[in-house]
Amino acid sequence: MKKILPFLAIILVLLSSLPFPDHACTTAVISPGASSSDRPLLWKNRDTDFLNNKVIFVSESPFSYLALVNAEDRSGRWAYAGLNSAGFAIFNSVAYNLPESSGEMKDMEGTIMADALRKCSSVADFENYIQENLGPSLGSLANFGVLDAQGDAALFEVSNRAFKKYTAADFPEKYIINTNFARSGEAETGAGYLRFERASQLFGQIPPGQISPYLILGRISRDTGHALVQQPVYSQFKAFSAKKPFWIATRDTIDRESTSAAVVVCGRKADQKNSLATLWVMLGEPLFTIAIPMWVEAGASAIPLAQGDKAALYLESKRLKKIGRPHPESDRREYLEATRLDNREGTGFLPRLLETEKEIFASTEEFLKFSHTPAELTAFQEQMAEKALASLRAVH
Repeated sequence: MKKILPFLAIILVLLSSLPFPDHACTTAVISPGASSSDRPLLWKNRDTDFLNNKVIFVSESPFSYLALVNAEDRSGRWAYAGLNSAGFAIFNSVAYNLPESSGEMKDMEGTIMADALRKCSSVADFENYIQENLGPSLGSLANFGVLDAQGDAALFEVSNRAFKKYTAADFPEKYIINTNFARSGEAETGAGYLRFERASQLFGQIPPGQISPYLILGRISRDTGHALVQQPVYSQFKAFSAKKPFWIATRDTIDRESTSAAVVVCGRKADQKNSLATLWVMLGEPLFTIAIPMWVEAGASAIPLAQGDKAALYLESKRLKKIGRPHPESDRREYLEATRLDNREGTGFLPRLLETEKEIFASTEEFLKFSHTPAELTAFQEQMAEKALASLRAVH
């Protein structure tokens, strides 16, 4: 027995170091040349064990910022995507094929991003930040997507000892899709290749120069298609009768049971004075929530995404998620019952959420045609959040 216990301890340590599928994200860095607004874009579907997320405003110097955080983090010193007052934005995804060394710091990407949001005003600033902090205490094994107010957009693959930078405008498509591997890492290792392939398929279906936050969040963040297996996406759920369940496996889809939020940052327009960068956030699994716009210049986060131990929008999306994913067991929770969301009889709730989201995007487009005070920005983002919350609460 004494010999078995140390052996079991070793096995547990080895297992704890393996990449688990819940620690994953699907992302894109998009240059102005590929977007419909001639602005850079960042996109992240966050997959994590920490499903209870918030968006908080952090008043800091030199730059304040909005950050997607785990709900228990009230300080904003661990960020998983964000936008600051200089128009600089950042996200990450774990890259499982970057080199690691035993005894060095790891899993510090959240603090790196919060630090960057507080200190960086440009892509060049972030590159300098990484260069200056390389070493055993950096704690990085990740891809970082960044954009700035000058229209630059880039992906950095960062380990403790080295980094590689890719500029989105240099790619033929003018964007970079990534999941949980690094292009500079060991070939054919890492994770997320099925989601990478599926995201590449979906972005490839968008005409050149027409990528928008509405298309990303509406179509791609909610996607249940599979790169290898034929299975329906939400626009096809209406073909099924509610009289018979239709189950979809979502372990390797972009929208997953482990997706805690989706974020798109629409950066400032480089040649437009006083233009605003917008942080679009879907709090909760995308199929069960609605996108909300926010601005750092408002000086606050929208209350339904920020206040309480569990934000109101998170709680409502969680309630709807239990309708579409009724089984909590570890193996069965990966399965989605499509007819709960939409069906031939028209009793599903998803079309109503999509209609509300379409209205929010249209209202925001009109709102941004004019300049606004911080108070007006605060009031508008609050109005849109309350509109989304009411739509979720109307589902019974």
